[in-house]
This record gives sequence, structure tokens and C-alpha cells, in this order.
Amino acid sequence: MTTPVLADALGLIDDCRHPGPESALGTTWRLATDRVMGGVSEARMTKREIDGRSALCLDGRVSLENNGGFVQMHLDLSADHGPVDASAFDGIRLIVRGDGADYNLHLKTPATTRPWQSYRATFPTDRRWREQRLPFVAFEPYRLDAALDPSQLERLGIVAIGRAMAADVCIAEIAFYAD
Repeated sequence: MTTPVLADALGLIDDCRHPGPESALGTTWRLATDRVMGGVSEARMTKREIDGRSALCLDGRVSLENNGGFVQMHLDLSADHGPVDASAFDGIRLIVRGDGADYNLHLKTPATTRPWQSYRATFPTDRRWREQRLPFVAFEPYRLDAALDPSQLERLGIVAIGRAMAADVCIAEIAFYAD
């Protein structure tokens, strides 16, 4: 079976300029919280204009009550929910700002068959727009043994997870990059 190559040869996933939650790929950003498993965390996802940049923002409250502990905004990388081939790239680049907390970028592939499985990398934020580069080799498997295969990417998520916190993180651009 052939894996579709990412449509944008430049690697753009989203520049947050489309109306609503639609990405540059034509797929839709979605919000998820631990409420799907009985938690009580709260979040919202909004489009904003910040310092002259269009941005997609995740804000809310992460609670560890009722075995909870996450809020996220996530995006399928293809309209048919199948994998895309990002193996021509070295990682994922974010233009991001936030409240000074660390956040995660989670990746899903066909190997992540359970909802709690993912490949995770952490990135810092502050009140200014910053470029963060997360090489594929920095993504660690969470609750699975398989190594990340960049030719099989299905979904990504911007996540506040694992500790009680107020979440406030915005992205102005997300793309694959090649060094």
C-alpha cells in the first residue's frame, strides 16, 4: 500500500489564515479534553489576531481530578484520516507563544492503536512568538514500543497534559521542516 505524500512540498500544515478551524491542509482542527474519559478539565479553541499574526489558541484548565489531566487541539493530516509520508522532512516547526509553560506536540500513526498512545515531544513557550523545531528523533513513544515512522503520520495535537495548570498556548504556523 502506498502512503500519500504530504500535499504541500514546502511542508506547510497550517498558517492559521483560513476561517474557522480549517487548516491549510483542508482538514479541521478539533478540541478534546479528558472529559471523554470522565475527567473535568475544560478548554476552548479560538482564532485570534495577536501581534499582527493570525493564531489558533488553546486555553483552559487542566485538572487531575477523576483520573483526568489533559486538554488538546488536534488535526488529522489527511482528509481520509490515512497516513501521510513526511519522511522527506526532519521534523516539525512551530511558531508559538504561550504563558511560559511547557506544552507537548503529540503525533499519531497506525502504530498508535489505543487512545492513550502517542509520540511526544515537549516545547517551551513565553509571551513572545518563537520558532520551535522538534526533530522527529525527539519524539518519544508513549505506552508503545514502536519507533516513530515519519512516513506514517496521521494526526498531530498541541497538548497541555499531566499536571494541574491553566493552559494558554497559541500557534501562528505549524509545518514540517528539512534542514
